[in-house]
Amino acid sequence: MYIIKPRLGAILKEKGWTQTALADKANVPQSAISRFDKNEQHKDVHLFAISRALGLTIEELFIIEEIDAEE
Repeated sequence: MYIIKPRLGAILKEKGWTQTALADKANVPQSAISRFDKNEQHKDVHLFAISRALGLTIEELFIIEEIDAEE
């Protein structure tokens, strides 16, 4: 089993970008960027656009923790 958390806020901070700047570069609505960062919604097309705009893989947009299913 996995716990998956978005790390977009940290990525934007590292790059010195705002959600609005990313929205412009990815051609994705800023509201979609905000929902992504709050872990509310991840549309496929937005994932690809965001990852390409940032020069990252989709996996790099998330913190992925594997947990023991027996816990």
